[in-house]
Amino acid sequence: MLTLRHHLHRHPELSGLESGTARHIKDFLQQHYPPDTFLEALGGHGLAAVYAFGEGPAVVFRCELDALPIAESDALPWSSIRAGVAHKCGHDGHMAMVAGLIFSLREQPPVRGRVVLLFQPAEETGRGAAGVLADPRFIDLKPDYLFALHNIPGAELGKVLVMEAGFSAEVISCALIFTGRQAHAAQPEEGRNPAYAIGEILARLRSLNVPDPAADDFALLTPVHCRVGQLAYGIAPGRGELHYTLRTWSAETMTNLRRAVTEIVKEVTQQQQLDHTIDWREHFPASQNDPGANALVRRAAVAAGLPLEERPYPFRFGEDFGWFSQRYRTAMFGLGGGLDTPPLHHEDYDFPDSLLPQGTAVFSELVRLIMQE
Repeated sequence: MLTLRHHLHRHPELSGLESGTARHIKDFLQQHYPPDTFLEALGGHGLAAVYAFGEGPAVVFRCELDALPIAESDALPWSSIRAGVAHKCGHDGHMAMVAGLIFSLREQPPVRGRVVLLFQPAEETGRGAAGVLADPRFIDLKPDYLFALHNIPGAELGKVLVMEAGFSAEVISCALIFTGRQAHAAQPEEGRNPAYAIGEILARLRSLNVPDPAADDFALLTPVHCRVGQLAYGIAPGRGELHYTLRTWSAETMTNLRRAVTEIVKEVTQQQQLDHTIDWREHFPASQNDPGANALVRRAAVAAGLPLEERPYPFRFGEDFGWFSQRYRTAMFGLGGGLDTPPLHHEDYDFPDSLLPQGTAVFSELVRLIMQE
């Protein structure tokens, strides 16, 4: 597992380009414990390995194939060989833990059911899970449960973090494009400069924030990019753009928030005689936890000898595992990555190798619990 994790870290691939990663995972499984069936090219470069042990429940353990467009700063022995691409979210560790489940399956095969190891593409863009679900081969598996975990820097190393309502936020991104009329900077009245609209919209959208995570109508609007005009002091610009991510705990709150954003943008651009478009992008549905599946995670963590922590609300980041939770009984849990570990998506982050056996132990106990009930 350790060797696998380090190889995957050295050879990261961006969302939608994970062919080499999927191929290496397939070779690893084929070498150590070949499945009954491989399902390839799921939702892109996704891979599912199906281990059949007879009639009974079908349990899917999902992890992610893709890395991030982040340059690595650490000079690790297993540092990325690809400039500007690195596993800075821990997907390399997640893959190694799911793949490592084969060793307990090989040594103590379940007496019934099917275990599916799902290596999903394109999680970071929010497209991979939806692509897998669009494939009839995955639907034909008829999963009874889907489980996943995510390492959580800043939490005690090896602690299992569970949430009753859900694991992660509803997240959607948007691009607001404004078109006016360019003019000479000495005669701005002859043009329609979107900079003023952008300033007003920034202020008004900020007022929509409900930052209290304990609030049912929690909402977080984050401006992530802004562009207007060019570095030419004689030109008053005629075009601008503003990009946001929106986060809520529920789809209903997100619907209301999107409506409010749309109304504000429409009102401001009409007042300032600008054309506009709103392009909604990268949707990550909230990952909801099924109560029964969540109870199994708690039991599995205790059986694996790991400490438990009950969180009162989800994590604020997006996770496209939410697409699965709209259709199946799912549970996603956190696994503490250490109090002093750099945060996810930071250039200094590296997955803690000591978590590998702990995550796999929880998965193994879930197999045991489900297949014996």
